[in-house]
Amino acid sequence: MGLNEIRLGVNIDHVATVRNARGTSYPDPLMAAKIVKEAGGDGITAHLREDRRHIVDQDISRLKQQNVLPLNLEMAATDEMQKIALDVLPNAVCLVPEKREERTTEGGLNVSKKISSLRSFIEPIKQKDIRVSLFIEPSEKQIDAAKSIGADIIELHTGYFCDLYEKNDKNYIEVIKTIEKAAKYAYKLGLEVHAGHGLTTGSVGYISKIREIRELNIGHAIISDSIFMGLGGAIEIMKQKIKEARLYRVYE
Repeated sequence: MGLNEIRLGVNIDHVATVRNARGTSYPDPLMAAKIVKEAGGDGITAHLREDRRHIVDQDISRLKQQNVLPLNLEMAATDEMQKIALDVLPNAVCLVPEKREERTTEGGLNVSKKISSLRSFIEPIKQKDIRVSLFIEPSEKQIDAAKSIGADIIELHTGYFCDLYEKNDKNYIEVIKTIEKAAKYAYKLGLEVHAGHGLTTGSVGYISKIREIRELNIGHAIISDSIFMGLGGAIEIMKQKIKEARLYRVYE
């Protein structure tokens, strides 16, 4: 995969959120995965939270069994989640911090404070040929820690940038520079670099132009846009924005 190529992973958590709101069997996350593939998406991300507020265990099993697209299982570093990952065998796991009271993931995993425990946690996962990704802040300290414990991938948290962008706060330009510097640093260390959280069709171009980033994982914006234009249409537009930025290095 050349540096000019970039994948789009679609987070389908909120398809399950809508389903669970009424306690029905629809909309079905597996059907969403099939539409993602038809629309040109490259992978599926699903976060199995401790409280099962959206994606549930059966969703993960069905997504893996049907194997529509590579499955990236987002999860906390707990014994329960490790057991599920070793049973399901997703293509990749992405370790994220998790708190019951949060609406969504609020920041990156503090790998540097948990080097020993995280190294032990991911060892049996890597032995099953599951790729390990860590969702972290764009910090060299955290990148070094991720490398030291044997992670294959880092996913840079773009939430702060997106918040500033949505508020039209020009400080987002400096945050982009920080993300780009972190991506280059991680790439030189041999880590695969992903990014995500809060990205929309308006903000995604700024991150897409960073050559070292190989994959973007986007959920809320795509599912939101799908209300008005259908899931396939929302994915196609997002991919178009990503491609344009990648090819023409759109900054403004």
